[in-house]
Amino acid sequence: MKKDIAPKDKVFQTAARMFYQHGYRAIGVDTLAAKSGIGKMTLYRHYPTKDDLIVAYLKDSNDLFWSNFEQITKDAPTAREKILSFFESLQDYVQSPSCYGCPFLNVATEYPETDYLGHQVAIEHKQSVRARFRQLAKEAGAKKPDVLADQLFLLMDGAYMASRMFGAKNPAAHLAEAAQILVDSSLR
Repeated sequence: MKKDIAPKDKVFQTAARMFYQHGYRAIGVDTLAAKSGIGKMTLYRHYPTKDDLIVAYLKDSNDLFWSNFEQITKDAPTAREKILSFFESLQDYVQSPSCYGCPFLNVATEYPETDYLGHQVAIEHKQSVRARFRQLAKEAGAKKPDVLADQLFLLMDGAYMASRMFGAKNPAAHLAEAAQILVDSSLR
């Protein structure tokens, strides 16, 4: 017997899929209501504005990112190996047909105004990623952990953008190798 999905969850799941694949501005409330099979009034009861739904999606994406990060790196015995495990997994992901880039870069691109709440959520996420890279770089013994963290950050976001622009066949085929070169050169 199939369990019914609550209307709020239907709307959220539909929005998450459509925002990620097609962009935030391209998907309107009418489309979300129609695709989720939920009336607009029900949608607005759960998410008073489309911006509220975007922010909810970004916060969920943040939680999912960190859950995946912890899962990917949990068995790595050293900080260096944690970094490399993350980039090996990221390389696989950005070359898969299910990757449409980074939801945080996507929102910052579509809503460049830094006072937009979705943009602010994206900045918070990216700052926390840089901080984690910095922490791991320091634990790994990098001479300049801030520099390595920034290099890794740019490498990650470049891979996400390559995936968004080119699809699964993108220049990220050597992402893990590039990360290893950066990490190892910073430890010498």
